[in-house]
Amino acid sequence: MAPAVNDLNEEKLAGYLEQHMPGFKGPLTASKFSDGQSNPTFKIEAESGAYVLRRKPPGTLLKSAHAVDREFRVISALQGSDVPVATPYHLCQDDNVIGSWFYVMSFEDGRIFWDPVLPELPKAERKAYYDEMNRVMAAIHDVDLEAVGLSDYGAPGNYFERQTGRWSKQYVASRTSQIEAMEYLMTWLPENMPEDDGSVSLIHGDYRLDNLIFHKEKPEIIAVVDWELSTLGHPLADLSYQCMQWRLPRESPGIKGLGETDRPAGGLPTEADYVRQYCDRRGIGKIEGWPFYLAFNFFRLAAIVQGVYKRALDGNASSEKAHMMGAIVPVIAGYAIDVINRGEEIQ
Repeated sequence: MAPAVNDLNEEKLAGYLEQHMPGFKGPLTASKFSDGQSNPTFKIEAESGAYVLRRKPPGTLLKSAHAVDREFRVISALQGSDVPVATPYHLCQDDNVIGSWFYVMSFEDGRIFWDPVLPELPKAERKAYYDEMNRVMAAIHDVDLEAVGLSDYGAPGNYFERQTGRWSKQYVASRTSQIEAMEYLMTWLPENMPEDDGSVSLIHGDYRLDNLIFHKEKPEIIAVVDWELSTLGHPLADLSYQCMQWRLPRESPGIKGLGETDRPAGGLPTEADYVRQYCDRRGIGKIEGWPFYLAFNFFRLAAIVQGVYKRALDGNASSEKAHMMGAIVPVIAGYAIDVINRGEEIQ
């Protein structure tokens, strides 16, 4: 993840942090990470050390989006748990400092992988990294919500019903053209909603390879990052979200996938293997209705990408790649339609 052009008032920010963040000492330099599409993220290098700053984008934002205060709350709650996260230092809810809310956390010096094939690693080591991804996801879903103070972190009731409604509204609010697949999904998903089984856990909401920082030398996650979409919800939402990776194409302007990749030959688990491993970890039996969960997440991802594209048109996007996103919304929605038409169950 390479830092890009700085757009913060470094002198003003340094003065603020010296007053409000214990142990911080300036001056500082701030460099924006070029990757990532949502909350602009900066590496802060100061006399007192290296940090990471996450801020809301400037400009008009969709309601409930870019909730850096929720990110700060959840990583604060997870300190000392089985879920590896950065150390939170300070949350600023004063727009006058840099123009929007932000928080500062520790800089975790590790490895981020962007290609799910893991070409940087020997084939014999790749499954261990997937196993670690699987282990940490299960740990997130096993968090004792009462013990960490997150029992009120999400609304009660059917998660998929609420989320389908939310992302349908978000999509409509950021719609720039008529995409038939998205219109179809906004009808199909409510009509094919699984019965609420009462499962509630902390979910990350964007659990994927490039939101995990690994130890530099071994298959150990040292921090799960980008908790913007975290909430209380159904754990299968996270699992099926990550499993989209097995179906997305190898090359696209968005998230790289494993489509058309020979998983066993590349030392990678199959989707069924990964799901079975997760279910064994959490004592879950056969998952019914797997196509719904995948279709829901393809729809949700398409709605998120549409929001990124709309912000690019409005001049508020975090990444230069955001202008490319409009073309892939119908592609992602098409994957949801394909999953529905195939009707393939897992296990």
